[in-house]
Amino acid sequence: VLPARVLAGQAMPAPPAPITRAERMTRLARLQAQLGRRNQAALLVEAGSSLTYFTGVDWWRSERTTAAVIPADGPVLIVTPFFEEPSIREMLDVPGEVRVWQEDDSPFALIADWMKARRLDTGMLAVEETARFFILDGVRHLLPELRVTSGAAAVNALRTIKSPAEVALMQHANDIMIAAYRATHAQVRAGMTGDDINAIMTREIARHGGQRGSSSAQIGPGSALPHGSKERLKLTAGTVVLMDCTCTVNGYVADISRTFVWGEPTAEQRRVFGQMRQGMAVAMDAAKIGASAGSVDDAVRGYYETLGYGPRYALPGLSHRTGHGIGLDVHEPVNLVHGESTLLAPGMCFSNEPGLYLPGRFGIRIEDCFYMTERGPRFFTQPPSSLDTPFG
Repeated sequence: VLPARVLAGQAMPAPPAPITRAERMTRLARLQAQLGRRNQAALLVEAGSSLTYFTGVDWWRSERTTAAVIPADGPVLIVTPFFEEPSIREMLDVPGEVRVWQEDDSPFALIADWMKARRLDTGMLAVEETARFFILDGVRHLLPELRVTSGAAAVNALRTIKSPAEVALMQHANDIMIAAYRATHAQVRAGMTGDDINAIMTREIARHGGQRGSSSAQIGPGSALPHGSKERLKLTAGTVVLMDCTCTVNGYVADISRTFVWGEPTAEQRRVFGQMRQGMAVAMDAAKIGASAGSVDDAVRGYYETLGYGPRYALPGLSHRTGHGIGLDVHEPVNLVHGESTLLAPGMCFSNEPGLYLPGRFGIRIEDCFYMTERGPRFFTQPPSSLDTPFG
């Protein structure tokens, strides 16, 4: 539920505190315990959300390697270009050694030498699942006795369960998104294109305190394509607009979709909206502690098939998964998709977005994210109940 001052259109409350060093140290200790139990000598993580999660270093990926090696015991190693060292040291939030390489050096040699000195070069190196091949290949070439395995299980065991501090940051990001949606909708006018609406939304996200805001607005038949069309149509009476927007607060993401009709919705548009909204309710009813993530998608798809949609992923109907994990990344494990056996547990966070798409005509998607509590799922933001009040 949004704070009263947000509902009243007043200024956003101050954001929650960023993740503390103490929390990062706890994450690191839990990761190292995971590595020890799995007989893995270390975890290789390159720039990206997992590097931020464990070390506080918020860095981008490029051809210049910035990466960490987290051993099963002891301080971490960070390798980075020489000229980036001051920035990396500013962000590093856990005990660690920073080694730098010049433009004509090999960052992989730094990693190899460090691992040899600690007698890790013949052990098992876990690799974070999104790390690029050239980094692993460069290290492995210098350490021929090194064994390599996926680090996904160790990393995801921690990252899928959000702490109260993470949930609070995500809640604030979601509050910003809803406030920005309402401010944007008030400025929409006939004749606008999706790009016009996107520009307003991006500006409103920033004005309300969101970071790294993005917006997609699809008009008319483009709304039947889950991620949009290259056609740029103009807003006219009776046109469906599907918006999918994101922002972050201290790295944590909000991802919300809203659908509205410019003017009076038709009976069919209202019917499909109601069906899709009930699909969200079916998902929430199925999202019980101990249930498999796949069973949530199965429940929604089963309901839609009773209405004549599908079957399965066929159109008209729901052509994508019911939802995805969310946190530091917009999309992260675990997905609410058929066959996913991971059991739902307190602290997991997901999107709930079982859109309905009628090819060549229109699509209806509402997307709100939720987090699992001991008593079951709880929305960060409340989905609208009808097309007449599309923003609550």
